[in-house]
Amino acid sequence: MANLKEVRNRIASVQSTQQITKAMKMVSAAKLKRATNAIIALRPYATKLKEILGNLSASLEGSSSPFIQEREPNKVLIVTVSSNRGLAGAFNMNVIKAANNLIAEKYSEQLKNGNVSIISIGKKTQDFYEKRKYNVIGNNNEVFSALTFENVTKITDAIMAGFVKGDFDKVEVVYNRFRNAAVQFITTEQLLPLPKAEETTADLKADKKTTNADYILEPSQEEIVEQLIPKSIKIQLYKAVLDSHASEHGARMTSMDKATENAGELLKALKLSYNQARQAAITTELTEIVSGAAALNG
Repeated sequence: MANLKEVRNRIASVQSTQQITKAMKMVSAAKLKRATNAIIALRPYATKLKEILGNLSASLEGSSSPFIQEREPNKVLIVTVSSNRGLAGAFNMNVIKAANNLIAEKYSEQLKNGNVSIISIGKKTQDFYEKRKYNVIGNNNEVFSALTFENVTKITDAIMAGFVKGDFDKVEVVYNRFRNAAVQFITTEQLLPLPKAEETTADLKADKKTTNADYILEPSQEEIVEQLIPKSIKIQLYKAVLDSHASEHGARMTSMDKATENAGELLKALKLSYNQARQAAITTELTEIVSGAAALNG
């Protein structure tokens, strides 16, 4: 059994850790509210934009936009959205696992040929892939310091420019989709080329948010579609980053809540052990005193 000093030191250490986890939970709860409001506000707009593109499927079929041109995926870009910090449970590792599975299942040949590139939005996935000698493009970790549409658009513009130049034939995004503080879904979406109209319509029907509408378009269908396609791509990546941001705070809040509970359970066990050790020490001292007295009287 550990001595009293060791148990006291461990109790103090666990109490200090519990205070930290409580504080982190409260901070994440406050940030989660703002992040949740942002993603909830954006989703109707993103859904409506997808719906309009779905209803203009005929125009998409005949469009000359380079962002819808299907090519043989010889060069692939994977965009991973994680966080800059840990202590969020399996949040970051789930993104890494999903990206690794995607590469292994769909793009193993491209990986062998050195044609798989990574753009990491978040320090955790960037560090992971840099250590494993992947072709990691740029550093986008500062985007979470000022998470705005303009800052995310800079990343999207670079991706779109690379796709037009032929640096990438296919671009996919891996991120955590936010549902609530306790539940986040790992999601993989094709960013470029823009998914076909049938796939977009199927996604909207799955969400039960699609409607058939006959739009009056000005100045022309072709011109509007040409403007909507880049806008849709930018909104899609921005939505993924906002989803991931809200998921991060939800995962961290849940993780810190569990850590606080575990620290409480550990404190109970340590205090019981401390009381047992103290009682054993008292009993030993009393026994020695009684034995000494008996020996003197003997």
